Amino acid sequence: MRVEWRASVSLVGTVLRYLSAALLFPLAVAVYYGEDVWVFVATLIITVVAGTLLERLDPAPDLGPREGFLMVALTWLAVAGVGTLPYLLAGAGSESTLRFPTNALFESMSGFTTTGATVMGDISFDTHSRALMMWRQLTQWLGGMGIVVLAVAILPELSVGGAQLIDAEAPGPGIEKLTPRIAETARVLWLAYLGLTALEVLLLYALHLGGFAPNMTFYNAVAHGLTTMPTGGFSPEARSIEAFSAAVQWVIIPFMIAAGVNFALVWQVVDGKPRRLFRDSEFRFYLGLLGALSALGAVLLFAGTGLATGGVTVGAEYLAVARDTIPGDVERSLRESTFQFVSIMTTTGYASMDFNAWSDSTKYLLLVAMLIGGSAGSTGGAIKVVRWLVILKTVRRELFTTVHPEAVRPVRLGGNVLDERTIRGIFAFTLLYVTLFFVSVVVLLVDAQRIGYALSAFEAMSAVGATLGNVGPGFGSLGPMQSYLEFSGFSKLYMVFLMWVGRLEIIPVLVLLTRAYWRS
Repeated sequence: MRVEWRASVSLVGTVLRYLSAALLFPLAVAVYYGEDVWVFVATLIITVVAGTLLERLDPAPDLGPREGFLMVALTWLAVAGVGTLPYLLAGAGSESTLRFPTNALFESMSGFTTTGATVMGDISFDTHSRALMMWRQLTQWLGGMGIVVLAVAILPELSVGGAQLIDAEAPGPGIEKLTPRIAETARVLWLAYLGLTALEVLLLYALHLGGFAPNMTFYNAVAHGLTTMPTGGFSPEARSIEAFSAAVQWVIIPFMIAAGVNFALVWQVVDGKPRRLFRDSEFRFYLGLLGALSALGAVLLFAGTGLATGGVTVGAEYLAVARDTIPGDVERSLRESTFQFVSIMTTTGYASMDFNAWSDSTKYLLLVAMLIGGSAGSTGGAIKVVRWLVILKTVRRELFTTVHPEAVRPVRLGGNVLDERTIRGIFAFTLLYVTLFFVSVVVLLVDAQRIGYALSAFEAMSAVGATLGNVGPGFGSLGPMQSYLEFSGFSKLYMVFLMWVGRLEIIPVLVLLTRAYWRS
């Protein structure tokens, strides 16, 4: 039996046709501000026409397991393609860096995969319209919970086979079925996601109305609400969250933490079962890691050893100010450390300060957090907390059985015994992730040397960790106040690939490259 690719492509067309409705939001913003109206009208028409034509390839698609993998992978490529159109159309004839197709595709894929890495050289309303900047924010919100999860929630034709589609797209080793019907589960997840987003927008704007955040206008409140819950990290402000008051930063922290939690658990809390949250071993491990890293970072910053002593190539003047203001300040040290470690571990990618000013040891702690990631079933990326927890439990079992070879000691998670196939799958994914990580570091270093771009090994590691793990900012010239603009076209396209496979957790994409997938 061969793969019915027409069925997969047809459903991609259906998703695109419905996705066009999302363009009405930036179109409304464009009309309000009188900017780039034609850009979003043209994009909407192109999207509807393209979706309709693709949909006609197979009027009655029959989706099997292999067609599901193909449909999910192609959907993410297709929506990223649609996302490039406003950047290209708005940038035509201007000095915008997004007028180049490679840059536009990078920005779009970074948005939909909630990576947050940018090649937008000038983040300001002088260069880009408010409508275009809001579209940039919206792409992350749409991609956070998942394009396919949204499609399953609203499209009747995807209710059959929806579970396998969600499983192929959802970040982590699986997603809990909260209701008898998978379409209803998808709607429940999106409802929780929408509710938390709305709550954050209201709180941020309330700070503005109360005089605690003068520049947190309603536009900025909506813009940051759209990119916190999907752990995206895009901001219409060039200095990210550093541009806002300490009160704003403290409000955003709990929402980033919530975004890194399994949304099935979030729904249980909303549904009146808060005890389920703290009974979950992954959640306790997740909070423990966040707490330990944040506390250690705060101590280092308070003592001054968490900041570089000199030799900083990016942000030397910023370092001088940081050394004068942070050490000895309890609130500032705790806030900067907590915000950055929560932002990086949940793969949100916001910045409350330029962490290029941090010492090497503290930056390596951030790199570790970058590889840990959020919880399974959350909007966070990277390897995921649950996998590290299972790996640690398995290592502990192996140490025990080495001393007691006759003992039978299963690995348990949340009171349930994990079968050996699941454990092997977790080890296989982690090994594949680490292998791809180091191969990609070499690729970026070789290509940087080819074009004469001064890229250190540490910067290359941060670039791969940030794109494969959908984190966003790296270190050095790729820091939170800088961009990926100086990379070659090849490296940018390679990182587009990393963002794509990272968001879909590698295997659903790589399986398409196997001969067995297409022939039997």
